[in-house]
Amino acid sequence: MQNKPKAQNASLMARRQAAIPRGVGQSHEVFIARGENAEIWDVEGKRYIDFAGGIAVLNTGHRHPAIVEAVKAQLDLYTHTCFQVLPYEPYVELAERINALAPGDFAKKTMFLTTGSEAVENAVKIARSYTKRAAVIAFTSGYHGRTLLTLGLTGKVAPYKTGFGPFPAEIFHAQFPDALHGVSVDESLASVESIFKNDVEAGRVAAIIVEPVQGEGGFNIAPPEFLQRLRALCDQHGILLIADEIQTGAGRTGTWFAVEQSGVAPDMITMAKSMAGGFPISAVVGRAEVMDAPAPGGLGGTYAGSPLSCAAALAVLDVFKKENLLERSRQLGSHLIASLKTMATRNRCIADVRGLGAMVAIELCKGGDLRQPDADMAKRLCAEATRRGLILLSCGTYGNVIRILVPLTASDAIVDEGLGIIDAALAAIQVG
Repeated sequence: MQNKPKAQNASLMARRQAAIPRGVGQSHEVFIARGENAEIWDVEGKRYIDFAGGIAVLNTGHRHPAIVEAVKAQLDLYTHTCFQVLPYEPYVELAERINALAPGDFAKKTMFLTTGSEAVENAVKIARSYTKRAAVIAFTSGYHGRTLLTLGLTGKVAPYKTGFGPFPAEIFHAQFPDALHGVSVDESLASVESIFKNDVEAGRVAAIIVEPVQGEGGFNIAPPEFLQRLRALCDQHGILLIADEIQTGAGRTGTWFAVEQSGVAPDMITMAKSMAGGFPISAVVGRAEVMDAPAPGGLGGTYAGSPLSCAAALAVLDVFKKENLLERSRQLGSHLIASLKTMATRNRCIADVRGLGAMVAIELCKGGDLRQPDADMAKRLCAEATRRGLILLSCGTYGNVIRILVPLTASDAIVDEGLGIIDAALAAIQVG
């Protein structure tokens, strides 16, 4: 029997294009064969440093040994029952531990789902059930998922919303505060008040949903003052505050939840991505009386809170404690920001360096002019970095922001090697 020919990236891409819809985008034409912590190797044997982390999913790196072992142990017991049919202890234990981590001096309850979009959808369902109101306010440049409801909440059209409307009614968008681009905290809150005056009365608003740090929107950080005043505004009108921590949660920003750094306790928090180290699970945690509003049977899902994902998520919590990854996130973030700011002194195209913990980004603009976002340079930088062995991702309303989501478990040497590739790639694409 002849050996099967070794797959190549180009041949696999041809098969992928023939078999899979074009709407499933592709950032890099590289097929992974193996991953280990912050490194991957493609099917041709080339090594890459991973600064994308599966879009903020791999805070604990590829194949963390403790997570792999926890899932293997669960595989030997049972893989699925549907929690609503036959419950299991890992789901309960994980809920208890998430309840203990969430901010707020009040009783909490947690439910698990499979994707971030599901978490946001269910948070809105719970808010509507509890308040008996329908409307929801979100923010410009925010991202909340790919289902029709979450696309309605998302404040960025291309590529997410293009061609998919109409979207659900009773969704309104306020201005996200972004001093760098001319939107102050006062102006942002005034835009919420404007919605109350021009679109929907406050008494019909069930919830306001906000990302403490916008992910797809460009790593824009909500000032603590804004979150505090938004909390007060919600309290004034009986509106629930939902913090979407799907990208920021699980320690990426230096605290388990980014919102902790503002001193604000939301009524509900959604999370997913890195909470199980690459296994699919999401969560809604919130005030017990709010979470209990839907009647029995009103919440759930066939695969929601999978036993394998619960086991992985419990292992992630243990790894964070054992390896002190929250402190590592803060140290890593400081190092990344300092290094990128030094890089910015040699590259006028870097108009801004920003981050919270290890959720760090650079904004690329022509000549450093914030009025001239340079999406083309962001694309060329990602492509050149890939050619040199580094996986990067862009984001932002104008596609001109490069985000860094390297695993928190990456060594300093690997991080510095990746930063060196960014520096060299920037120099290469600006020659001439």
